[in-house]
Amino acid sequence: MSKTGQTRVAAYGLLQRDSKILLCRLSKNVGMNPGRWTLPGGGIDFGEDPEDAVVREFREETGLNVKVEKLIGVDSLCDSMPNWPAMHSIRIIYTVSYVSGELQYEHDGSTDLCAWHTYTDSKELPLVDLAKRGVALSFS
Repeated sequence: MSKTGQTRVAAYGLLQRDSKILLCRLSKNVGMNPGRWTLPGGGIDFGEDPEDAVVREFREETGLNVKVEKLIGVDSLCDSMPNWPAMHSIRIIYTVSYVSGELQYEHDGSTDLCAWHTYTDSKELPLVDLAKRGVALSFS
């Protein structure tokens, strides 16, 4: 059965340091879930390799240059909200390692803050489902 809607393929990175995970807070520019925390990453451009996309998106959102280490999961979510088109999100999750750069925040982007969180801290945050999966994968 075919339904109308949009499909979005995105790549995300899971970066750990000193028993902490790096998460980004969604900005009001996103429209859906502002103020909730997610993994750094985002949409793959047409023709772009998913590994290149996660490196690019990570740099855009955090200011950090990373290297892809390993594919750790593919997540699929179908979501429909009033006044929004139905969305099928396919999300590719990689572990990444730090290469260089200083942590900074996106200006007028999809996120407005990045911060390191322990497992305990992350349980108190409003997380999107993708971040919940990332936290579970990080601390399992």
